[in-house]
Amino acid sequence: MPNWLRRLLPIAAVVSTAGVLMANQVGAMAYTSGATGYDISYPQCGGRYPTGAFGIIGVNGGYPFVYYNPCLADEYSNTTNAALYINTGYDPIYTQVDGKHTVAECVTQAAAIQGTPAQQAAWAVGCSEASRSIAYATSQGATNPSSWWLDVETANSWSSTDLSLNQYTIQGIVDTLLRQSPAAVGVYSTGYQWHTIVGNLPVSGVLADWVATGSSSAGRARGYCGTGFSGRPVWFVQYVHGGFDTDYTC
Repeated sequence: MPNWLRRLLPIAAVVSTAGVLMANQVGAMAYTSGATGYDISYPQCGGRYPTGAFGIIGVNGGYPFVYYNPCLADEYSNTTNAALYINTGYDPIYTQVDGKHTVAECVTQAAAIQGTPAQQAAWAVGCSEASRSIAYATSQGATNPSSWWLDVETANSWSSTDLSLNQYTIQGIVDTLLRQSPAAVGVYSTGYQWHTIVGNLPVSGVLADWVATGSSSAGRARGYCGTGFSGRPVWFVQYVHGGFDTDYTC
């Protein structure tokens, strides 16, 4: 059994200390406090791109498993210090091994995760969301992102009756990203959305938070810096400027 599968908590797999240290090192070097960047995805296809010290590019198209950003290669290649984000979610249909959703390799890995069969299936969903996103990003030349971000929003599908299924899905994404990439992993959400989806259930391996706001200036965005919705430090605060989603670095 691989070492990463031996290091299990009752809720999910935990990455090795070496992996966490590497993620911290990459994250610390990638961003400068006070810098501003932007995030773009498929809605910006065919238009002009903003400028900034960094950018965060969407890999998939709003929902997991549905479709992927057709402009990822161009957006990534034209972005300084590019990071990537993936849309996330859980739905029972995602557990199907049908060539579109869960991949067989993730089902095999999930068998070693401590939990109920439904929780193991949810972990496999997250593993599959990450695996398919990494594969697509690699096919588009987006092979060395400065960090990975999970877009966790109530607009996507989640279980409202068993929050542990959402937790296991997110954990599966985090575990898989950290196992396949040296880049840090963070979460994009708000306090309301995060706690609605996950409650107070823990997710390990997340290094930082990226806070969504309705702010219209860097000055207002700066007020959201500190400890984020997941208990991790806030790295980015999103606000709107010049018609684009802009991100302030804490």
